This record gives sequence, structure tokens and C-alpha cells, in this order.
Amino acid sequence: MLTYAIGDIHGHLGQLQDLHLLIEKDRAAQGPAEAPVIHIGDLVDRGPDSKGVIDFLIAGRARGADWVVLRGNHDRMFRGFLDDADYQDPRLRTDLYWLHERLGGAATLASYGVKGAGERFLHDLQADARAAVPATHVAFLDGLQNYHLRGTSLFVHAGVRPGVDLRHQTEDDLLWIRNDFLKDERDHGALIVHGHTPVDRVTHYGNRLNLDSGAGYGDPMSAVAIEGSEVFQLTPRGRVRIAP
Repeated sequence: MLTYAIGDIHGHLGQLQDLHLLIEKDRAAQGPAEAPVIHIGDLVDRGPDSKGVIDFLIAGRARGADWVVLRGNHDRMFRGFLDDADYQDPRLRTDLYWLHERLGGAATLASYGVKGAGERFLHDLQADARAAVPATHVAFLDGLQNYHLRGTSLFVHAGVRPGVDLRHQTEDDLLWIRNDFLKDERDHGALIVHGHTPVDRVTHYGNRLNLDSGAGYGDPMSAVAIEGSEVFQLTPRGRVRIAP
């Protein structure tokens, strides 16, 4: 069973397109096989073209591409702002907010042509955002999945609450969890393929696989091919095995 996965995107359309080209090259080399591409979430914020990323993903699925797109915490914050200018994600530190420079919401709005974040009243900014973001994008954000189970791998943005059955996991944990998950070395019943917490490179910890190689902070995005228990990073020179 072959599955492709792409780590956190954060508005970097060019890198996303390049990774899809690597996937298509690998797919051609492996021969015909059912092999979905799973995007691990955080489509938006910080990078220059969040709107372009969403356009690209919508267009691919409209063509019939077998693409799964998961919800990240940044995607939830963007969607929350469109509904409520005063939205504060319940898992976000109280001294932060979506348009804070550390989170990159202003870059997302700018990609839709909405300027002046940090200089204008929030409700005026939100009104412009609601007018600028197409209804198709809102519907797309609303339809994002919180996780995807395929074979012996569970794909999710941030991770899982250790010891809790998948049916009882909360969206807050699936999109935001860090230390309680990252420090837990037990077998979760599946390989947890996640992003959310940047690492220097794709890293396999045995019970989990972190794909967030820091695109939100100017580092390259990453894509992998997963076949059974084997994980390969896709590079312009071909596959590179990622050992636990």
C-alpha cells in the first residue's frame, strides 16, 4: 500500500507545486497503484500565497485527483476570523491572536488583497476579508478532515492524545497537541504521521513521523512516500529512506 504525504505548507504555493511534481515522478517510477496524496494541514499563514495554495488544492480535487486535505490549527484560526473578528482559538495562548506577527494571519489576508492588518479596526478588516475570500474557499475550509486513517498509518496535523481511542480524540488535541504526544514513546496502534511542530528534517521516531520541516519559518517543505513500514523522503534525486 503506497501513500504520499506532504508536511505543513504555510502559504508556499511554489514549493507545494514542486513537491507534487516529485510525487508524480515517483508515481510514474513505481507503476500504476492507488496512492492518495495526504496534505497534513496548515495550508495558510506566514507564506506569500495562502490563497494560491487553496486555489491549487481545490482545482486538483476538481480534476479528480485523490488528494486528502487535513485541517491544521492555522486553518482553523483563519476560518474562525472569517466568522468573528474577535475570534480567539481556545488552544492559543491568551497573549497571542491570529493576526499577531508570530502567527502570520496578515500574510494570509494580504494574499486575498486585504491589507492593513495591525493598522485598521479588526471589524473593518474582517468585513473586507469576508468580501474577498470566495465562498468556495470557505466551503473548502469547512470540509477539511481532522484525520485520515490508511493502512497502518494515521495522518493528523498535530498528533493524538496518548491512550485515548481515536473515536474520542478532540479536535483541539488533533490540531494543537504537543508535549503530551511528542514525549510519549508508546505504540499508538498506528504510525502517527503529523506536522505542527517544526523539526530540522523529516524525522521518524518509531511510533510517529514528523513531516513539518519548517516551511512556516523559511525552510523547505517535505514530502514522503510510505509503503507498509517503510518511509522514503522524495527528493529531486529520488527516494531517500527515513529510518526510525
